Amino acid sequence: MSLQPEYHDWQQLMDLVKEASDKGQHELLLTMMLTPDEREALIARANIVCELLKGELSQRQISQLLGVGVATITRGSNELKAKSDQEKEEIAQLLLPSK
Repeated sequence: MSLQPEYHDWQQLMDLVKEASDKGQHELLLTMMLTPDEREALIARANIVCELLKGELSQRQISQLLGVGVATITRGSNELKAKSDQEKEEIAQLLLPSK
């Protein structure tokens, strides 16, 4: 009997999500692992990053548009600033339909 958790780090979890996606089971997995509030927060985060990448609105405007606090926008902005230009472009290609 193992007394250690099955998953120890982020990469193991990402591998699990990829495996589930490859099997067409990603919706089942993510719905099981995330509460409704966490799913809503993830949707908000995706929209925050989209708006930040577009660069058309201020953080305050994004906050009002999405109904989240300015501090949440700032955290997303800081994460985006930490990415390389190539990573930002890859994220934009994933998140922005017109890219």
